[in-house]
Amino acid sequence: QVQLVESGGGSVQAGESLTLSCTVSGYIYSRNCMGWFRQTPGKEREGVEIIASDGTTSYADSVEGRFTISQDNAKTTLYLQMYNLKPEDTAMYYCAARLGSCSAYVTLMRSERITYWGQGTQVTVSS
Repeated sequence: QVQLVESGGGSVQAGESLTLSCTVSGYIYSRNCMGWFRQTPGKEREGVEIIASDGTTSYADSVEGRFTISQDNAKTTLYLQMYNLKPEDTAMYYCAARLGSCSAYVTLMRSERITYWGQGTQVTVSS
């Protein structure tokens, strides 16, 4: 069983920064994709940024140049550094893991392929 626990959400002003963290416990296959999704009420969950175990990443066009995904060396913590936040970034952010063979891009686009989800952390950006 894998557990994902997010932290770091909060309320900020437009233009400010936040870093989300996701603590990973349990057995993660050597081949996997880890990343972040977000969701607002009434909308589908959308991929934000994904990193595959081979180091490749994929991100949504809306966060290009502003968000960066990373992991610690032990691969027990996943981060999402968010810069220049905009009101449209307001959402519940979820840590996600797909175990087994995967590509970062397909995982970003297909939330149904996620194996495990965290409980979410709220990010609110005011103008």
